[in-house]
Amino acid sequence: MSKVRTRFAPSPTGYMHIGNLRTALYEYLVAKKEDDGVFILRIEDTDQGRLVEGATDIIYDTLKQCGLKHDEGPDIGGNYGPYVQSERMKSGIYKEYAWKLIELGGAHVCFCKEEDIEEQRKIALAKNVSFKYDDPCKFLSQQEIEQRIAAGEKYVIRQNINPEGTTSFDDEVYGTITVENSTLDESILLKSDGFPTYNFANVIDDHMMEITHVVRGNEYLSSTPKYNLIYEAFGWNKPTYIHCPPVMKDEHQKLSKRNGDASFQDLVAKGYLPQAIINYIALLGWAPETEQEIYTLDELKKAFNVKRIGTSGAIFDIEKLRWMNGMYLRAMSLEDFTALIMPEIEKAVKNPVYDKQEIAKILQPRISILSEIPEMLDFFDTYPAFDNSFYVNKKMKTNEEIALKSLIEARKILSSLEDWREPIIHDALMNLIQQLQIKNGQLLFPVRIALSGKQFTPGGAIEIATILRKEETLRRIDSALKQLQNNL
Repeated sequence: MSKVRTRFAPSPTGYMHIGNLRTALYEYLVAKKEDDGVFILRIEDTDQGRLVEGATDIIYDTLKQCGLKHDEGPDIGGNYGPYVQSERMKSGIYKEYAWKLIELGGAHVCFCKEEDIEEQRKIALAKNVSFKYDDPCKFLSQQEIEQRIAAGEKYVIRQNINPEGTTSFDDEVYGTITVENSTLDESILLKSDGFPTYNFANVIDDHMMEITHVVRGNEYLSSTPKYNLIYEAFGWNKPTYIHCPPVMKDEHQKLSKRNGDASFQDLVAKGYLPQAIINYIALLGWAPETEQEIYTLDELKKAFNVKRIGTSGAIFDIEKLRWMNGMYLRAMSLEDFTALIMPEIEKAVKNPVYDKQEIAKILQPRISILSEIPEMLDFFDTYPAFDNSFYVNKKMKTNEEIALKSLIEARKILSSLEDWREPIIHDALMNLIQQLQIKNGQLLFPVRIALSGKQFTPGGAIEIATILRKEETLRRIDSALKQLQNNL
């Protein structure tokens, strides 16, 4: 059995789309399921019009952030380079193989203008009839071809497809696929500018790099028979195909960067962790054998099985990703979590008197994504205006009158404390609750509202008071009392 070799072959056209990242992950897992499997990065830049400056660096950075370390690629080399298609083209390999395919009967030179063919296609579409271009150039003699090329006529090289019969192939996800040859277009393999098309370059590069397994989206199912006809014409071994269902925005629309859907970079910018994103997208279309949902990358290597990839589209659920991201944040050590979010805390809380380590401590059990932090902490620097209706809460059994009484008593106790540490504040307020014979929420809820001016906060009354310190705590309670007294 030959060594498993997979390749991730993105085009540098912008940010990393979630579907592309999932393909990279599955390619990586297929390779790394075997101890000696090889995961290759190949940059496919034959579509020069769509290239985006800096996009290749984005590909490198994304794979690095996600832990998908490639064994061969443009940046680290390998025995099968170059790993950038435009660089490979300089050696003339695509043109060489295209002409070789002509000799083998698998392709032909075409001088027809693409716009003329497209016009015929539109006419057929308007008439609601199937369109199959019958290229007259297939019947040119070798002498005619050479003369027209020598005269400077532009040409492309098209694939030859016998319209008779069927072509079949086996896919690890979809089983055996059979298509009528009459439905297959004779696609361009080499364009007039000398660049190969995506479809042709893929086949040549996969063969030359000895790729054993090809993972890609199911939109390529219809093209695979054409790829296989090229393999057969050359007499090459075909790779194992693994076609994956699409990642869906909803039941009807695919997730797409062209439609403005979130890329990997967008999600990271919003505060999602790369490892949480990888964990989540692994489950988009793949079902593990157990109920486990949280996986490290090493655990995914062991658990992944292409036979458990489904055939229907998987809907991208941002709330599920949000939940999973929260699980990752809470599983971190407090030290690592604090180091991660400290830049966000420092941007949100400018007052140097507040203990930012303590702020991190109260955030960890309560946040799901890092972008929540600024809004959760804004009350520390700026005490917001708020309505007294915030004190009304059925669950806490509070209203404005109860809040007023509780704050008066809490103010007395807190002002008497000489030692302003969390355990001391906790004991003082809990003892007060017992003395007043009221529910915990009837005291702690109004205190929290008074200290933050917010209905939802990252910590409770005692934690917030500890961070605010005594002077600011009493100042805010006094302000809240004045507002309550003026309105009752």
